[in-house]
Amino acid sequence: MNCPNPSDVAENLQWPWPQTWPSHRFPLRLGVMASGEGSNFEALVAATRDGPLRAEVVRLVVNNAACGASARAERLGIPCQCLDHRAFPSREDLDGALIAAFQAAAVDLVVMAGWMRIVTPRLIEAFPDRLLNIHPSLLPSFRGLDAVGQALAAGVCLTGCTVHLVRPEVDSGPILAQAAVPVKCGDDASTLAARIHRQEHRILPLAVALAAQRLESGDQG
Repeated sequence: MNCPNPSDVAENLQWPWPQTWPSHRFPLRLGVMASGEGSNFEALVAATRDGPLRAEVVRLVVNNAACGASARAERLGIPCQCLDHRAFPSREDLDGALIAAFQAAAVDLVVMAGWMRIVTPRLIEAFPDRLLNIHPSLLPSFRGLDAVGQALAAGVCLTGCTVHLVRPEVDSGPILAQAAVPVKCGDDASTLAARIHRQEHRILPLAVALAAQRLESGDQG
């Protein structure tokens, strides 16, 4: 791989980046699903409290009570519910419990922010064009697990992250926002993932605003 010189490339490349923040008429009620450390969850909360996103995160659902996202929710004062996937006989049953949790919280949009379970059409159909996912690659490249490792193994010079609307096929659906991140010489999974995470934190709130704008305009598909 011919690695770019770090002095010759920006830390990140983003397109399109709006000159003005996407507008939507009504403040959003957001539900979030997370399985890991929850940094994207916290970035989303920060964008609603200190940033331009007209929304409130009203419910976090985790599938591991000891995950970092759960601890962040406690610190941030966000209601958190654990739905351990191991307690459900099927993915459809887990998704039914997710639907009940988010409907009880009257959410407008649901964001999968590091949810490490494949969802079923049951959840997707309950929130049509209202279920978002963030993935650490420039989709459609490197779908599925370990996207960062896939990019390193492929020897690409550019990867990144994508927020998209969820469809039954894994890591597919209309793309809302992407950020491209150069792969530097000497990168390993940890260093590359850290830079990708920083861009995830930037584009996730933007994608939520774009999804809300899209719904209000009737632009679905």
